[in-house]
Amino acid sequence: MAEAKKYRIKDEPISLDEMKQFLWGAATRLRGQIDAAGYKEYIFPLLFFKRISDVYDEQYAEFVCEGGEEYAGMQAQELVIRIPDGAHWNDVRSVTENVGQRLVEAFIAIEQANPGVEVDGRVVGGLDGIFGPKDGWTNKAKMPDQIITSLIEDFSRYDLSLVSCPADEMGQAYEYLIGKFADDAGNTAQEFYTNRTVVTLMAEILQPQPGESIYDPTCGSGGMLVKCLDYLRAKGLPWQGVKVFGQEINALTSSIARMNLYLNGVEDFSIVCGDTLERPAFVEGSQLRKFDVVLANPPYSIKQWDREAFMHDKWGRNFLGTPPQGRADYAFFQHILASMDAKTGRCAILFPHGVLFRKEEEVLRRKLVESDLIECIIGLGANLFYNSPMEACIIICRKNKPQKAKGRITFINAVNEVVRKNAESYLEEKHIAKICKAYSTQNNIDNFSRTVSNELVLENSANLNISLYVSTVAAMKISVLSVDDGIKQWQIRNKQMYNEFDNLLSLIHG
Repeated sequence: MAEAKKYRIKDEPISLDEMKQFLWGAATRLRGQIDAAGYKEYIFPLLFFKRISDVYDEQYAEFVCEGGEEYAGMQAQELVIRIPDGAHWNDVRSVTENVGQRLVEAFIAIEQANPGVEVDGRVVGGLDGIFGPKDGWTNKAKMPDQIITSLIEDFSRYDLSLVSCPADEMGQAYEYLIGKFADDAGNTAQEFYTNRTVVTLMAEILQPQPGESIYDPTCGSGGMLVKCLDYLRAKGLPWQGVKVFGQEINALTSSIARMNLYLNGVEDFSIVCGDTLERPAFVEGSQLRKFDVVLANPPYSIKQWDREAFMHDKWGRNFLGTPPQGRADYAFFQHILASMDAKTGRCAILFPHGVLFRKEEEVLRRKLVESDLIECIIGLGANLFYNSPMEACIIICRKNKPQKAKGRITFINAVNEVVRKNAESYLEEKHIAKICKAYSTQNNIDNFSRTVSNELVLENSANLNISLYVSTVAAMKISVLSVDDGIKQWQIRNKQMYNEFDNLLSLIHG
């Protein structure tokens, strides 16, 4: 058992703005040492290490006050996160040589001392592998002792205990840092970050309830899962009983997701690193596990996936058919639909508009419409995704649609429900409220929303393009771009055009 270094309740709270400034300041120490895309590999583990050490100190000190040292030693064994001897933040801080190696040893010791607990056939919590890849810490050419020591001293200036930095504030600071890394990392951002105002909209539509299960099959840094819990917190509803599940193919990003949930005060969660299409992590016997709420931002139109295996999928996820090799969107879509509970299951998925009308997916789309699972399709405005001017859509599905929604689909053209300030685009509360109202009422609103029958969609060759059902002419606005924004959008769209041309050639030549 590690000995807590300070037997006192912590100092005055840190303001959220101060926390944000401190975290980004620490990250900028790495400028020139490593690429911006690599910041997260070092800053997140240090933040998590400092947080759990300070919380451990705080709890240990409270045990000492309650019953003395012997009592504290016994109680410390029952803490949610245990820190073994020699693996505390202060133990590493005292080292002056081979600091990276000492840090890695502490990481490994903590991971091994905190295994997950098996509950209902799944592993809950646990810190195995949570600090992510560790090779970089011991590469002195990349991370010399003085850089690591400087980072450690930066973090040591602040107390990150629960009293000084409550879980909700820590979670907000963590999300801020994820966003800053996305800004700085450029094109690598979208693999772990989705615009949080869009996620807020998705949570408002799905309305997760206390005691439900929430699942994200491509969870990235866990932001969608956290936002669902934030929805419950904001409503004053109990959120501790919600069961959280996620799968993420990137090892570092899945570690970041687990840290994110811990730092937001969540303990009952299962985040698994793995390929969702190839090896779904959450199964029950010969079927996929079913969830109440599923939300996702799957990777768009990936080409490298095992189409042959999916064609004969043992989990029955190809019930609409097998998607084309060049676009795995409907493979993820079918996985999500197959993961929804038959009575309570509903989902919100971010997709590129192409899934609504591409010719090569018409057969799958027709079966989807015939299944009467689609409840609503929302077209979003441009520039809501990092370094991309694309306009995505949210598809809302429900296994057990209410009577008034059966046999119908609501289309919402929300392309103008967006604000752009300081080169950042986002949804304001009024935009979210307007979209949610149109979704819940299913009212026809000129140039904004319309509810149509499935039969009409099928008559249109199962084309779900929003512009077929909601007029967009009167709603169009002229946007004024800066020169830099204009050039950036032209470069991105030019690249997209060439990618589409390559896709066309691959289809022609088989």
